Amino acid sequence: MTQDVIALTPKMPEIRTLLAGLYAGGPELRVDSVSEGAAIRLCASDGRPVATVEVPLLLQVPGEISRLLGAGVRAEAPTWWTEVRATTAIEEAGRLAGSVAGRLTTVLGGTTWPPEAAHTDVVPIPSHGCEAPIGADDPLDVDLDVDVLTEQAAVVIQDRPVVAATTWLTELLRTTARSGRELQIVTPPGARLTLPIRTLLISVPARWVVRDPQCGYYDGLSGAVLRWHEGRFAPVPATQDGRIPVAEAFLAEAAEAAEAAEAADPHGQQQLHLSLRTTHPTDEHLVLGGALEAAWQTLTGAPPSGWATAEPVNLPWAPRQLTELARARAQKSTPTWLVAVGAPERPAIATLRVVRTQAGVEEQITLAVGYAPGRLPPLDALPELAETLATRHHLASMLIQLRPARADLTTPPHFEAPPVPLSFTLGPDAVRTIGRARAESAPDVRPTPLGVATRPALHYSLGEGTDPVAWQHLKSLDRHLKADR
Repeated sequence: MTQDVIALTPKMPEIRTLLAGLYAGGPELRVDSVSEGAAIRLCASDGRPVATVEVPLLLQVPGEISRLLGAGVRAEAPTWWTEVRATTAIEEAGRLAGSVAGRLTTVLGGTTWPPEAAHTDVVPIPSHGCEAPIGADDPLDVDLDVDVLTEQAAVVIQDRPVVAATTWLTELLRTTARSGRELQIVTPPGARLTLPIRTLLISVPARWVVRDPQCGYYDGLSGAVLRWHEGRFAPVPATQDGRIPVAEAFLAEAAEAAEAAEAADPHGQQQLHLSLRTTHPTDEHLVLGGALEAAWQTLTGAPPSGWATAEPVNLPWAPRQLTELARARAQKSTPTWLVAVGAPERPAIATLRVVRTQAGVEEQITLAVGYAPGRLPPLDALPELAETLATRHHLASMLIQLRPARADLTTPPHFEAPPVPLSFTLGPDAVRTIGRARAESAPDVRPTPLGVATRPALHYSLGEGTDPVAWQHLKSLDRHLKADR
């Protein structure tokens, strides 16, 4: 049984209802506030952490529940999402989490995930007679839930269909990095990653560990066979020819997925990826999110549906509100990291990082749009989108790539073909910094001027997204543009 249980209720769990849930372990359980009041922790009488109840979250964005929990979960926005996370170190903790969630839905209505976990029984937690919580000398173990903590790594087990960039997991990533450890997320082979959590995992010391019943453990992104070594999961030693062994399951599942996709539709599912930066002059009237909204509108026919600082995304799309949040954090010299999602029928997801630089306010955007078989990306609209971003939204640079991959924009634990570059765009300020003559004299590819003739942006078409030679053109272009810098 999974150690995470989620209560989905049409009404807000108020204090009295939450107290009824917290008594699922009997009166002997201790209750502590953690994460600066953002969660409640249930502890055994000897101090051992048993379960953590997150602050209820009102989901106002359609499609978030099915995106993260599966189409079989019957709950529609607006819905209150209350997550109960149980430790794997105590056998009874999973049933306690199910009782907390079951009591909430019994009083408020709604449903739980997974549905079989819900009940209302009292679950006694035995005491081991310890006088202090295990790991009390380590702030990481006290403030955040981990399943295994060593000097080298913090290991968490996620037994759910989709691993997302939740508030708990993003905070755990930050805290683990500050402690000098590597975060390792262990999942069953059927789990997938959302784009936001995948983006975070490759930007910090972290590893996705897949637990496969046939071959043991392997890295969900690279396929490298793993073993537990010196306090963490690490690749097994390389073979005599220097190669890291790759799990058969990583390659076999990829072959099966490719065969199934080819049988269903020769064109298959695709993902269009945009990585772009904008740099805005510092202005008290500045409203962020315009570039992301313009790209979203061009590629899906509608603006984003919602935004949040983590997943699930709970707030309706509101550029002024996200700007206010970014401004408040900038006053504390803290960057802002956000997630945006689209309508369920037009899958799209993005991350947005806002940071103050000497040049102004910079937006770092990663946007992915999914296309089911039979739907083709609007490649003809990309030059026009580039011009719109360059002339109206202070575009600094943009790289657009195409790849054959799941239309739901999740990452499975098997090999996926890498993306192929479609185009690269330099904004007007970047062209001026590099020098227009040099920017226009790139080898292999001739740019198209966009916008004002006296101060143009330059758009480099690199191919149709099918020929990997486009990577060579992009590398050659990058070397040429950086030659004198």
